[in-house]
Amino acid sequence: MNPKLVVERARADEAPIIANLMQLYFHDFSALWFDREAEGELGPDGRYADYPCLDAYWREPERTPWLFRIKGLPVGFALVNDHAHSPTPVDRSVAEFFVVRKHRRKGVGEAAAHALFASAWGVWEAAVVRRNTGALAFWRRAVARYPGVRDIVEEDRRDAQWDGAVLRFRVG
Repeated sequence: MNPKLVVERARADEAPIIANLMQLYFHDFSALWFDREAEGELGPDGRYADYPCLDAYWREPERTPWLFRIKGLPVGFALVNDHAHSPTPVDRSVAEFFVVRKHRRKGVGEAAAHALFASAWGVWEAAVVRRNTGALAFWRRAVARYPGVRDIVEEDRRDAQWDGAVLRFRVG
């Protein structure tokens, strides 16, 4: 793991940090939404819409917010829940995962993903929208390189529930 990287559960008073980082995340994602008119557009105030249910990550026990920091400064976040993108149940699902551009391709994302995997044993899932080929390559690598991962399954889904890859794997 990157020795400068700290991955911790976000406290309720840190919700605004994740909300701010979410604006950068939506900006990156807006390039993938070019055929969906309503998504990826800025509002009249120059901001993307707020993430639905963000506050639930501090209220509901099946949801966990995480912050990634280097030298005390935020460099990313993850939102983890138990929502499966296929009929197969999971214990943990990476709902959202983001590392700011300055810290990408330096091992920060993989170290953060590995820290998440170390937080809970069980069946994990990372679902990746079809157009996000870079994220799919990242998740394939991060999962394959984590010690003790087994039972890796990758599904290509194209249905009402999901359009893209679903990686499912067991940790522990």
